[in-house]
Amino acid sequence: MAKITFIDETNLVGKKILLRLDLNASLKPNHSIADDARIKQSLPTINYLLKKQNKLIIVSHLGQPKGRDLQFSMRVIVKRLSQLLPDYKLTLVDDFICGDKRIFENQTPKEILVLENIRFYQGEKTNDPQFAKKLASLADVYVNDAFGVCHRSDASVVGVPRLLPSYGGLLLKKEIKIVSSAIKNPKKPLVAIIGGAKISTKINLIGKLVKMVDYLLVGGGLANTFLLAKGYNIGSSLCERNEIAKAKKILLSASKNKTTIILPSDVVVSNKGDDVNGGTVKKVSDIPKKSSIFDIGPETQATFGAIIAKARTIIWNGPVGYIENPQFRRGSDFIYYAITQNHNAISIVGGGDTIAAISKKEYLDQITHLSTGGGAMLEFVEKGTLAGIEVLKH
Repeated sequence: MAKITFIDETNLVGKKILLRLDLNASLKPNHSIADDARIKQSLPTINYLLKKQNKLIIVSHLGQPKGRDLQFSMRVIVKRLSQLLPDYKLTLVDDFICGDKRIFENQTPKEILVLENIRFYQGEKTNDPQFAKKLASLADVYVNDAFGVCHRSDASVVGVPRLLPSYGGLLLKKEIKIVSSAIKNPKKPLVAIIGGAKISTKINLIGKLVKMVDYLLVGGGLANTFLLAKGYNIGSSLCERNEIAKAKKILLSASKNKTTIILPSDVVVSNKGDDVNGGTVKKVSDIPKKSSIFDIGPETQATFGAIIAKARTIIWNGPVGYIENPQFRRGSDFIYYAITQNHNAISIVGGGDTIAAISKKEYLDQITHLSTGGGAMLEFVEKGTLAGIEVLKH
């Protein structure tokens, strides 16, 4: 049976390695790094390969640039990596296609090359075969340690590994192992907490989850669609009305599968433009027409907390409030602390927004696994594999 060979299961010494990482750190409005959790999680693989005298050429994306937009330059990532790897010289390669090729020929084992944002190139998103070939020509070996992009069909994820001997990195190994065990053989009760703004991106996953989990706790903008499906008036809250029929189907499917879906019973509402006062708590049956939902209320927190406390496996993806405003972070903070206080559960927390919301908090070591992938983790739960994982199997 075809399987992935990981870097600690083979002997890679003195090779030129194209290393696909997920260094897509969240940035502040001034484009400095807000959170370097993803960068730090790549260090075990980087250090493992460097110890074996390999020359590394790092490939990553940053943000969602439209073409070559220097606001999303990897320069800020290179600067942070230099601080984390003080014994190595880090060099940003401005353009690996049109630039001076001698930078690759003259690379020493003490120098790490970092390619400029791979999404600056159109061929990356279209998985252009010629572009993949140019990328592959830089190295002898390909290593993927970027679980967070393994659900993408990009050239650096699925194109290059078809052209070079390919391996999985240590973080990829850890992600696959932990997430697989949580979905294939979970300790029960299995509780999933799903938040975030849009239901459309998670509707298929939620459909799958209701067949797997014992409890599904729903918050964030996507809970509004379910509330509307149940006949509640949600005022002027964010909502995808075209998904109501699917939401109704999921509610029906949950009752057939004996899965309990818990929706907010009370919420924090606020009027447009008035996000300074922290909003008002209202029952979901009593939301004023001109108000919008921005967070779960205290009664909902208590209900969620009681279920989280008895869980043995917890999967959390997506904040349950508008966390960009500190006034509406209370629900997501409560869920985080409830998870960290349950010392009997395996807990997996994933998604860029969710990780950014909790990364500076205490008790992080109480979370079993912080997944670097949001969409990737959800798709892996839904499908049991990902395109970027399959292509590494030999």
